[in-house]
Amino acid sequence: MKRSIATTCLLVAIGLLTAPSTFAQTGIAGPDDEVETAKRGQTGFKFLAESVDARATAMGGAVTSSTLGSSTAMFYNPASMARMDGNFSAGFGIMSYIVDIQYNAASVAYRPSGGNYGVVGLTFMNVDYGGEFFGTVRAENDQGYVETGEYSPTALAIGLGYARSFTDRFSVGAHIKYTQQDLGSFAKARADDAPVALDDGTAATFEDYALNTIAVDFGILYDTGFESLTIAMNTRNFSRELVYERERFELPLTFQIGISMDVIDLTTLDPNMHSFLVSVDAQRPRDFAEHVKFGGEYTIMNIFSLRGGLGRAFVGDDHEEGFSLGAGLKYDASGIGFGVDYAYTDFGIFDTVQRFAVNLTF
Repeated sequence: MKRSIATTCLLVAIGLLTAPSTFAQTGIAGPDDEVETAKRGQTGFKFLAESVDARATAMGGAVTSSTLGSSTAMFYNPASMARMDGNFSAGFGIMSYIVDIQYNAASVAYRPSGGNYGVVGLTFMNVDYGGEFFGTVRAENDQGYVETGEYSPTALAIGLGYARSFTDRFSVGAHIKYTQQDLGSFAKARADDAPVALDDGTAATFEDYALNTIAVDFGILYDTGFESLTIAMNTRNFSRELVYERERFELPLTFQIGISMDVIDLTTLDPNMHSFLVSVDAQRPRDFAEHVKFGGEYTIMNIFSLRGGLGRAFVGDDHEEGFSLGAGLKYDASGIGFGVDYAYTDFGIFDTVQRFAVNLTF
C-alpha cells in the first residue's frame, strides 16, 4: 500500500511537469502573423523565488532530489528534511543580492523520538531592499513633482515545516509560511480636504502598500533502490491571488522534478573517501520560461566539498543569472557537526551575488 502511494505521487508529479502548461508562452493572433508573448512580470513577492542557501545555490539550485537532510531543506524540498541524521539541525544564511538587496535566512528542525513522529521545523527570511528611497508625487511647480518623504521597502516570511518518512525510501513534507511585503507609504491622490500637507503645502492622501498572505510548499522524495539514485518533486509558493490597487497577481508558483545520484557508486573508488553528487532539476515557474538546472558536488573524506552548477539552462540569453561556484567545509566531533558554505553566482551586467551559510547538527 505504501509503495502504491509513493508511485501514485510520482506519476502525478511527472504529469504536472509534462502536460501542456496553463502558464506556458502563448501566441497572440494578429492580422498577418502570430506574435509570441513571454511570461514576464506575472507574479509578485518575487523574494520567495530566490535561493537563500549557499550549498544549494552553488549547485545551481538543483537540489530537489539531493537529500539535504537539514533544516534548510524547507526552503527547497521539505520532504528531504525527513532524512536528517541527527535530532537537531539549524542553519543561517546571508545573501548579498544585486543592487544592494540583502537577504537573511534562518531555520531550525527537530526530530522527536528518533523520527517516529516525523521532523518539525521553523524558518525565517527577511529582505532589506537596500536602504531608504525617496518618494515623489506630481505637482504644478518648476520641478514637476514634490518629495513625499523617505520609505524603506521590506519583506519577510515565517514558516512551519513538517516532514516524515513512511518507508526507508519514501518521504513527504510540507512547509506553510506567512509572507509579507511592505513597499512603503505613498501619496495616492491630492485633494483640498486631504489630511496631510507636503513640503510645499500641497494636500495629499497617503496609503500603505503592505500585503500579506499564506503560502504552502509541498514535496516528496523517493529512493529508487538503485545505488543512490533518488527522484523527487516539489511545489512551491501555492497561494491565493493578491491585489495592489486594481491589479491582481499571484505568488511565484513553481513546479520542480529532480533526479540525483552519487556517481562514485558506479566506480571502484572508496565511497568513504570520495563522493560526487550529480543532480538535475526540471523547473516550471509561473512567470519564466521552463528550464533545466544542473549541479555537481565533489566531497573528499566527507570534509571538504567543491560545487558548481547552472541555474537556468536552455532558456536563451534573456536573463542575467549565470553559473554558480562554491565550496563547503564541515567537521564532526563528539556527535556535533558544524559546517560553513560559500557560493558565488555570476549575474551578468549586475554585481556578482555571494552567499554565506553556517549550519549546526547534533
